Amino acid sequence: MNKPIRKAVLPVAGLGTRFLPATKAVPKEMLTIVDRPIIQYVVDEARAAGIEHIVFVTGRNKHVIEDHFDIAYELEDTLKARNKTAALELLENHRPQPGSTSFTRQQAPLGLGHAIWCSRDIIGDEPFAILLPDVIIKSKVSCLRQMVDLYEETGGNIIAVEEVPEDQTHQYGIVELAETINAKSSRISNMVEKPAPGTAPSNLMITGRYIIQPEIFELLSNQSKGAGGEIQLTDSMISLMSNQNFASLKFEGRSYDCGSKSGFLTANIAFGMDDPKLAQDLVPFMQDMIRQPLAAE
Repeated sequence: MNKPIRKAVLPVAGLGTRFLPATKAVPKEMLTIVDRPIIQYVVDEARAAGIEHIVFVTGRNKHVIEDHFDIAYELEDTLKARNKTAALELLENHRPQPGSTSFTRQQAPLGLGHAIWCSRDIIGDEPFAILLPDVIIKSKVSCLRQMVDLYEETGGNIIAVEEVPEDQTHQYGIVELAETINAKSSRISNMVEKPAPGTAPSNLMITGRYIIQPEIFELLSNQSKGAGGEIQLTDSMISLMSNQNFASLKFEGRSYDCGSKSGFLTANIAFGMDDPKLAQDLVPFMQDMIRQPLAAE
């Protein structure tokens, strides 16, 4: 029997420099997609997959994330006094159960691998999920739920992957595949971080969702600094691959890189179009925006 996936790590210590000055005082994870902060989408995905405990690896000036997932007494008392029951239910539905979250500090910006290592005592000796909060995934079934379903069949380590154009593979971590498991999954034989143009072993990028066995922590403890002078998670996963199975999952859905301005704006449009009332305003506006430059020509 495979140990269940009960815990997830969300590394949220990044500085968000690509969104300055907006992120000078507001964490990038708290920027909103329609009416919810980015981090809420990622937490909702984890909870939909059956995750019982979420570990946030934070940095300085990230306390607002903790506040977001706590009770806001003044706000909720005001809503009660005004009989705003729908708003109250919305807050309650998005608030984790008491004791189901932990916050630990990454005290120096030493890379993703180091951030994951900081969660070691909270995760303990059990497999766990990693969700990168820069990435939100729009899907009918939670991406992580799809990964957990595969894990329950295969065990080992699972990495969510997504196709990218061949001329963009140098921008991402890319997996090399071995034998096929099923129509959506294959064994992974190698991972390459941002391969040189024309050298990528596939067009499948690592999407920012992982299920990893706890042995990764020992490897991270001894991992030398890699690309960018940081401790890279990919380097330790490649080491772990020497004695454990890794499988890819081509999940059903689409990812949005909210760490980039274009991805952030695209996500707002994509999720906004899910609301019929918003769509009524968005569609004619976007049509006008498309026609204007054409008319100018």
